[in-house]
Amino acid sequence: MSALKTSALRLIKPFAYRDYALLASALVLSTFAAGMWAVAMVYQVRQLGGGPIQLSAVATASAAGLLCFVLLGGIMADRHSCRRIVMLVEALSLAVMGITAVLAMAGALELWHLMLAGFCGGAGSAFFYPAYSALLPKMLPAEQLLAANGLEGTARPVVHTALGPMAAGFVVAGLSPAHAIVGICVIHLAALLMLRRIPNRQAYNAPGPVDGQGQPGMFRQLREGIGYTVRTRWLLWTLLFSVISVFTFIGPFEVLLPFIVSGNLHGDAKLFSFALAFFGLGSAIGSLLVASAKFPRRYLSLMTACWCLGTLPLALVGYVDAAWMLFAILLAFGITDAVGMVIWGTLLQRRVPGHLLGRISSLDFFVSLALMPLSMAAAGPLTQVLSLQAIFVIAGLASPLFGIIAWRAGKFARDEIAHPLSDPVPAELDGERS
Repeated sequence: MSALKTSALRLIKPFAYRDYALLASALVLSTFAAGMWAVAMVYQVRQLGGGPIQLSAVATASAAGLLCFVLLGGIMADRHSCRRIVMLVEALSLAVMGITAVLAMAGALELWHLMLAGFCGGAGSAFFYPAYSALLPKMLPAEQLLAANGLEGTARPVVHTALGPMAAGFVVAGLSPAHAIVGICVIHLAALLMLRRIPNRQAYNAPGPVDGQGQPGMFRQLREGIGYTVRTRWLLWTLLFSVISVFTFIGPFEVLLPFIVSGNLHGDAKLFSFALAFFGLGSAIGSLLVASAKFPRRYLSLMTACWCLGTLPLALVGYVDAAWMLFAILLAFGITDAVGMVIWGTLLQRRVPGHLLGRISSLDFFVSLALMPLSMAAAGPLTQVLSLQAIFVIAGLASPLFGIIAWRAGKFARDEIAHPLSDPVPAELDGERS
């Protein structure tokens, strides 16, 4: 009972900081809107007569928006006020979804409108998440970052892949995709109002010039971030592994899963949203497990093992013939994915120097998602030459193979022993070089 109480206190302690509570609440609302969009977009495309190729085009546009701007987003987070960045992104998201909703309700929406909205949403994420990652260490002490990342890892999947999609699924089934997009606008408005309540503290702004010198140029800052990544073995090999892993599973998961639901299970928007809900539930469970415990001693090995073993159940997705089978697969995938993600987010905030955190976070997005648009673009046409079963088998088996290579080449076991993170230490004092 004492251990349970300690774990619960560790989870809620970050909310004692008002600014973090406001930021986290806004993130939950914004993520809820993104979860609604994931379902509303799918069925809006299908209402327009689109199939896998058209859905690939819209999903690819979103990934392309993220990829095109994520490096710039990280540089901006290290140069300007992170608070202002997240507010501006939320305001632009509200504007884009508002225009999309008006077009949808008027019956004037076309596929290219959805592609443009998806591109703008991806571009917004490219600025929002590096700024958010850089804000956390400025709002919270180091020993509470694991709990904050765990709570984020719990809330985001619950609302993004469970509550948001379920809400959109019921609205789409009961009314129309256009009405779901209207609901998305309302949620973005609430998130923006929440962010506006965060005070404009100097600590949330980028550091000023040193010794009276001007701020370094953007390209110099980018080179500095890339140089740090290349010299830091655990960081470099984790990102290289992520490139392969994301490329092999994100396209099938994002683009082809709705067609597994409709083809194998003869389901509709409600069943698809329930399937995503189980992935979200698994992510919440995995995040809570990590957040309520101490930071693991073998953090790099545990993170890699979760990401490797977690994709294996995806190899069975193409063979499911009952809803409970798909739910179980996505539950397991969600648990392992979330454990790795919470460890990874805390690891960056603990071992990366603070003045580099925005850029390294954006490089994390850029490198790990570099092939995501290609994966999404290829997923639809790939169904013309391979069966859904074969595509998901490849998606499930590729990550374990490349994860083992990264673990050995990156010398993760040696590094995590040499740099224990059981006690908070300033990132600047953490000797990274291998």
